[in-house]
Amino acid sequence: MTQGAHRTPARRTVLGAAGAAVLGASTVLPTGAAHAAGADGGRRGFRSLPVPTVIAHRGASGYRPEHTLGSYQLALDMGAHVIEQDLVPTKDGHLVCRHENDITGTTDVADRPEFASRRTTKSVDGTSLTGWFTEDFTLAELKTLRAKERIPGTRQENTLYDGRWEIPTFEEVLRWAEREGRRRGQEVWLHVETKHPTYFRSLGLGLEERLARLLRRYGRHRADSPTFLQSFEPTSMQRMAKLVSTPRVVLLWTPDDRPWDFREAGDPRTVADLITPEGLAWIASYAQGIGPLLDLVIPKDKDGRLGKPTTLVRDAHAKGLILHPYTHRNENTFLPADFRRGTDPAAYGDSFGALKTYLATGIDGIFSDNPDTALLAAADFAKA
Repeated sequence: MTQGAHRTPARRTVLGAAGAAVLGASTVLPTGAAHAAGADGGRRGFRSLPVPTVIAHRGASGYRPEHTLGSYQLALDMGAHVIEQDLVPTKDGHLVCRHENDITGTTDVADRPEFASRRTTKSVDGTSLTGWFTEDFTLAELKTLRAKERIPGTRQENTLYDGRWEIPTFEEVLRWAEREGRRRGQEVWLHVETKHPTYFRSLGLGLEERLARLLRRYGRHRADSPTFLQSFEPTSMQRMAKLVSTPRVVLLWTPDDRPWDFREAGDPRTVADLITPEGLAWIASYAQGIGPLLDLVIPKDKDGRLGKPTTLVRDAHAKGLILHPYTHRNENTFLPADFRRGTDPAAYGDSFGALKTYLATGIDGIFSDNPDTALLAAADFAKA
């Protein structure tokens, strides 16, 4: 791994930010503690990012409701190297930041009588869902809603912030990143996912062209732009490769999963085919990295304990691809069985132990709901 110098925040700096997070404060790390754009703000591309790269999954979603400016800001203040956004469209074609187009669990829409009639059942990528969907709302209507914690049973503390923030548009995030970049003297890195692109294209709401226009408008369309693009649908990244030069990552689920665009096109390949040397070479023909499920890096046994690492890291690196696996979280319920502590599924387990094991495989970065924890683990790894 030679992606550039290790520049992870010192323990004291990150712990200070974490303490501020508990108090709800906004903390600015010293210049150089976060984001690898160079001291002069000049672009040097994704190979200049620290290794391991800590990617704030939906922002600091372990501490704030996901995909809100509050979650993104906290992740940045903690020192995360890259901040993730998931994009879905509104009825009138604006791109907004939500993990899913079903906003039932992440907003207060169910409590809004004026939108009761919008509740419906849809099939999204072959799954039947009942709720409220972004593509049935104009941006003006969505802006009247307030964000809330998605998993309150696990993250009760996050419910303190329910209703505090609205749904951000991706353009608002780009403006936020510009402001923060100027204030800090370093570009803010983003990791941007196109969600259900085949489904939305069938509705006349194609994501890629809309995303490309915004990337060009804000100067994030070049190969050295401080941005990654990502999708579970390989053809979405192929389409983006024709529109912009921004680095691209193909996301990979379980070995038996068949990407939805493959299903629609009659392509018989599964993720198991894509993680072979031949499949990785195909991905490398239009993308710069992969984002595998952590289980593809180290499988779990029948009891949920980590087993022996696969050859995926070695095989992907041999094709020139970086690896950004997902997702690290601190709570027992999300950790491998051998790193859980106690019987409370919402309590924190041995997160550092799990991270140490994953980072030792040679991955280039990791998505984390708890970027402060991942940064400390990355600092430990860099010193080892």
